[in-house]
Amino acid sequence: TWHLKKIPQIVRERTFSLDSPKFEAKTKLELNSVCGIECQRKLPVPSLSDLKSLLSYETVFENGTRTLTEVNVLGAVPDPAANATTRRPLRKKRQIYGTDSRFSIYDKRFMTNFPFNTAVKISTGCSGILVSPKHVLTAAHCLHNGKDYVKGSKRLRVGLMKTKSRGNGRKRKGTSDGMPSFQWTRVKSTHIPKGWFKGVSGDIALDYDYAVLELKRPHKRKYMELGISPTIKMMPGSMIHFSGFDNDRSGQLVYRFCSISDESNDLFYQYCDAEPGSTGSGIYLRLKEPNKKKWKRKIIAVYSGHQWVDINGEQQDYNVAVRITPLKYAQICFWIHGNDENCTQG
Repeated sequence: TWHLKKIPQIVRERTFSLDSPKFEAKTKLELNSVCGIECQRKLPVPSLSDLKSLLSYETVFENGTRTLTEVNVLGAVPDPAANATTRRPLRKKRQIYGTDSRFSIYDKRFMTNFPFNTAVKISTGCSGILVSPKHVLTAAHCLHNGKDYVKGSKRLRVGLMKTKSRGNGRKRKGTSDGMPSFQWTRVKSTHIPKGWFKGVSGDIALDYDYAVLELKRPHKRKYMELGISPTIKMMPGSMIHFSGFDNDRSGQLVYRFCSISDESNDLFYQYCDAEPGSTGSGIYLRLKEPNKKKWKRKIIAVYSGHQWVDINGEQQDYNVAVRITPLKYAQICFWIHGNDENCTQG
């Protein structure tokens, strides 16, 4: 069941103009994180001043201007119990672990309907997910390498899936069944938490690897609601699901599901088969609504990609996702709505 939680408040305090970015960074789809699972567990609980700094955010607008917004955080309650979990056996493999268990979605009835139609393609080479009629959630490193914005993010676009037109019922030369084409929409602005910039320079890169894009024009498709990430033991079979546009399956929408192997306060560690291109995908669960018989899918994490992490002095690899904690829920919800009135419960 989805459990309602009281959400902290993110309150805008001051906004400053910054110099325009250079937009010269190279897109890097695989990151290295020195701080692994054991290190994450030992990190101190952030103080209120830390949280205010980490959750302040940069906004880059379509014309290249940039601002920094400082925030205050009200009602934040740390959840130290979230780290208590059982580790499962480790495997040393790459992004495809053993047999490739990904599914390419070819049938347009699935591809153009919920939940698959919420997956979008980002022009820098990543994936994302629709979270409102005008907003897309993706990974921060798809736009920024920690020092500068990536080259393609100056004229950022989002591709929404559409099936290729056959034209008078006849198949056009060069088209194939089940291969989506994209309706590209310009991005009006992007929000990235300041914690991402601090994280990369401090070698604790992943906790804030998320960003929200505001589209120039609203779409009329069904989108995925945000949810608070439960702990592993509260998930049916510990299973998560996500869809994206993996580079090795060009033009295909790729769906996968798997169980989570481990977690820290901010991250899920798992062996879902994935390749670059799927980073930024929204990871979702299907749980029951409180006091109802209805089931509902909600996004509970953002897929960050393949990571080498340090465990007991050894480098192990996982596919890692950034959890939507109550604080991150508050921030993302604030970015979407422009105020916190709609973000009091998640």
